[in-house]
Amino acid sequence: MRILVVEDEPKIRHVLMAYLEKEGWENDYTGDGHEAVAMHDYNQYDLILLDLKLNGLSGEEVCTRIREKSNVPIIMITSKSREDDVINGLHIGADDYILKPFRVKEVIAHIQALFRRMAVIERQDTHAARTSFDQGRLIVDFDAREVLVRGVRAHLTETEFKLLSIVACEPKRVFSRSDLYYRVLGYRFQGDGRTIDMHVRNLRKKIEADAAEPRYVVTKVGQGYQFAMQPDG
Repeated sequence: MRILVVEDEPKIRHVLMAYLEKEGWENDYTGDGHEAVAMHDYNQYDLILLDLKLNGLSGEEVCTRIREKSNVPIIMITSKSREDDVINGLHIGADDYILKPFRVKEVIAHIQALFRRMAVIERQDTHAARTSFDQGRLIVDFDAREVLVRGVRAHLTETEFKLLSIVACEPKRVFSRSDLYYRVLGYRFQGDGRTIDMHVRNLRKKIEADAAEPRYVVTKVGQGYQFAMQPDG
């Protein structure tokens, strides 16, 4: 695995890189937002660790620009502890977040959890590599790890694809927030569930004709979420 560490504090960056190398992961680094975008454009990374306070571009802007081009997993590292800041990070495309100050072992655990769920995506749905719903309006291609909505590719993040693949493989089942939190994010439920709600909201914007009146991923009040369509055929 190859990781890009975007962190402008040398001490934190060096500690992170030392632990990543100990885990056997290759890594590059930068503390500049503009350089981070350029490095992403010219290299192939499996994950980006992204601090929000950077030289040049802010971490939020870096995330936004990268999301316009790829679905590479992004874990934000931030000292912004307000819940609205965290929710905004998820809204613009982050897959996960870690608050400063942190223990390096916590970062490693988040990375391992994310890699585990990526591996699950690759093994997802052994009975059909490509499944269509709603008379072909929605197609989930598990091999290519992409989704087509009315023939147009929906650029889902890894987390959004994982969320959709979980619920779409078990239509009509109601998933609680805590269940999705564990199955999608890879670790036990923490907080009030707004993290999963934000990922669902982002997913709906990309696959629903009207995100305010969803037809695919629907809310079951007091219970959680359900995929409301059976596969075609």
